Amino acid sequence: MKSNPPRRAPARVRLPLWAVILIGLGITILIVGSSVWLFKTVQGTVSSLEIINPEFTTTSNNSSTSGQLPAPSSNVESVQPTNNDQGVILSSDAFHRWEGKNRVSILLMGIDQRCDEAGPAHTDTMMVLTIDPVGLSAAMLSLPRDLWVEIPNFGVDRINQANYYGEIYEYPGGGQALAVQTVEALLGVPIDYYVAVNFDAFVEVVDLIGGIDIDVPEAIDDPNYPDQCYGYDPFSIAAGEQHLDGEAALKYARTRATFGGDVDRAGRQQAVILAVRQKIFDLNSIPQLIAQAPQLWQTSQENVRTNMSLDEAIQLALLVQDIPRESIRTAVLDFNYVYNETTPDGRQVLVPVRENIRQLRDQLFAPPAIPTPVIENLPALMAAENARVAVYNGTAEFGLAGLTQEYLESFGINVSEVGNADASTYLTSQVITYGSYPNTSRYLMQLMHVPPLNVSSGTNPNGDYDILIIIGNDWRVPNS
Repeated sequence: MKSNPPRRAPARVRLPLWAVILIGLGITILIVGSSVWLFKTVQGTVSSLEIINPEFTTTSNNSSTSGQLPAPSSNVESVQPTNNDQGVILSSDAFHRWEGKNRVSILLMGIDQRCDEAGPAHTDTMMVLTIDPVGLSAAMLSLPRDLWVEIPNFGVDRINQANYYGEIYEYPGGGQALAVQTVEALLGVPIDYYVAVNFDAFVEVVDLIGGIDIDVPEAIDDPNYPDQCYGYDPFSIAAGEQHLDGEAALKYARTRATFGGDVDRAGRQQAVILAVRQKIFDLNSIPQLIAQAPQLWQTSQENVRTNMSLDEAIQLALLVQDIPRESIRTAVLDFNYVYNETTPDGRQVLVPVRENIRQLRDQLFAPPAIPTPVIENLPALMAAENARVAVYNGTAEFGLAGLTQEYLESFGINVSEVGNADASTYLTSQVITYGSYPNTSRYLMQLMHVPPLNVSSGTNPNGDYDILIIIGNDWRVPNS
């Protein structure tokens, strides 16, 4: 790499107080429960205040100097104000429940900003939060910081380097954009939004809600736990039920002094987030949250950055209030999905097991099959339509179209053509019908578990067929 180019001036976006409250704290609530009550309660108190999309700053007990992390260069449009007498920057569509049908995925990043540094920083935490608005389910996937991956345009490196490279080399969109693209390349799924927070935001939020309760599975003794200025701040905790303030919760989430190292730490971070969620939704915490809203605003203003607009945050919050707790999954890329390796230059990294990660991705990100109506004698009704079916492979798996043809023909489907789709990156399978063949479409949906949202109609097919199936990465040919 060449010498560091001068950094651009950070982009700024003006948002009201409760926008950042909803983004800073509410991003966790977004996935694991309803944040509507919090927004509506705080709105009346703080709606007249406005904030900006912040530069990250850090504080130190040993220095009064604040460091700054440059804001990403992605274009984030300001939310236009509505016509009201409070100056609230909010569109008229904000309080409509999220109406999109596609899965929404958010990359949550904890920024490792220390001491009085001014400049790019690495990510200390990376977590993908995903919502299925049709199936009303959600999932949380943690990515270890030492994961050895391909960073677009920068080669293979630890995944926590992506944000740093993106900022210091002025990657289009900044560090967050490069981090998002790195995760997309690893998982093969689109990431719609990012939310980045630093250590100060986490500590302050946990303290503002009165701490959290954690069931610690094993005792931890970490004499080399790093402070925020590259020194040491030893940390230890006993096994069992513990009440943690913000500083202790941060140490518990960040320490790697257990046998599983980075993998164990990712699991603890999820446990901490769920504990924060539990405390926030404890009705006894509501008065405390309202009373300390100005402090929460100040913390969010200085330490949270996102490309999510206020409207989008509220609409998603209105959606996730309907997601039951049992429909929320958590997963970590642990040693079932990675293995330890040492690079030629002596770095300890975690190498992904691609096939296992793909299977986990399919479980977390593929939409659940939506039952189709059961119609008596559907195979006979399908046969009477005599529809010609083409099967195109939309994945990188060689021969999948041919195997699918054999599978469908065993059920009497008339497969007249096989081939490759226009791309090999289809995430989910599609059924496109040219004409009126409702029973054949229903039968294909049942045989291939294609949800109704992935079935569409078209005109003027490019071949001699009546129905086109584009195979996506969610499809596996059954063994029998």
